[in-house]
Amino acid sequence: MTKAPTTSASDRMAGAARLLAEIQRTRTDPIPPHWQEALRAVPRDAFLPDLLWLRDGDGGYRPCDRDQDPDGWLTAAYSDAPLVTQFVTESDGTRSPSSSASQPSTVLRLLEDAQLTDQDRVLEIGTGAGYNTALLCARLGANAVTSVEVDADLTARARANLEALSYAPTVAHTDGAHGWAAAAPYDRILATCSVRSVPIAWLDQTAPGGRIVTPWDSAWCCYGTLRLTKHDDGDAEGNFAAYGSYMLISGQRTDVELFRDVLRPGQVTRESTTSLSPWSVAGSDPALDFHIGLTVPGVWHSWDTEPAGAHTRLWLANDTATSWASVDYDGRQAETFTVTQHGPRHLWDEVAAAHELWLLAGRPGIDRYGLTVTADAQKVWRDRPDNVVA
Repeated sequence: MTKAPTTSASDRMAGAARLLAEIQRTRTDPIPPHWQEALRAVPRDAFLPDLLWLRDGDGGYRPCDRDQDPDGWLTAAYSDAPLVTQFVTESDGTRSPSSSASQPSTVLRLLEDAQLTDQDRVLEIGTGAGYNTALLCARLGANAVTSVEVDADLTARARANLEALSYAPTVAHTDGAHGWAAAAPYDRILATCSVRSVPIAWLDQTAPGGRIVTPWDSAWCCYGTLRLTKHDDGDAEGNFAAYGSYMLISGQRTDVELFRDVLRPGQVTRESTTSLSPWSVAGSDPALDFHIGLTVPGVWHSWDTEPAGAHTRLWLANDTATSWASVDYDGRQAETFTVTQHGPRHLWDEVAAAHELWLLAGRPGIDRYGLTVTADAQKVWRDRPDNVVA
């Protein structure tokens, strides 16, 4: 449990001022006055545990302990950076972040994209430690805010954090994919976790004319934010924005154990070559990654820098572990690459075709894509809803 806040009022005021200035430097437009007030009113440090994990610059994390480095901890608390607060350990011993305090500038963009009015009632998906919830309370009043959290420990921590600051929204321990029907309908549903498809419960619980704002994820890349507006006929439609990288909602995560058995004895493979560099399709351009994630569903990729029989290898596999592909660079020439594929899906062929279509479309950016959500289907489009691409 997070200890009671001990940071002085003056330190909090100074920290909030630094944070506002840091966020403003990343923007071309001024931070709206009501969000400036909320960021000053809600102390971020009150929602953080004594042990934080900060990026170390080498792809990992280093600990920052409040007791051992109080000044460093307070600086981190009021920096415009994501802060990992909890890890989960997989069956193979791998530790990965399972909860974090999101980057404040990204939090603010989500809040702004919700286009809140003074009378709105909001459902937040993913309470976490409660910081975003408190910002909503500061903006709308606690009676207008409902928040749900799937992790029981986080739910209890958030309630305590909010209570310590005299905020009393409804905070429920439940699966966010189900929303919270007891207080529906909502004018806004705002997620602090990403999704690969919009839960229909969110559509059902949004009032006509209301908005759903959620970070987006695909098996290929975790990036982007979806802004939907619900129409009177019950459908919702909106486009994506090029920001946001959040943890995937728990109910849409793939069982990692599946991928431990992708390569099995006796598999029949297909060999070929390609002139398309694997670096051209994996990580070279966020807009291309986003396009591949939307149009080649359920396919993830991973780089192997020490593979057997090659210098560097790009691995592809689908999320049911029934198909895979590898693209090898031999370390000498970069004009031709060896492709090996297995399974009913020809994954490299699908990715190469998606790359070609993206080029033919003029390298469209993320904001040219959108989504239409109905009770029966979710369709990805580019530029206009009738131009369906997935």
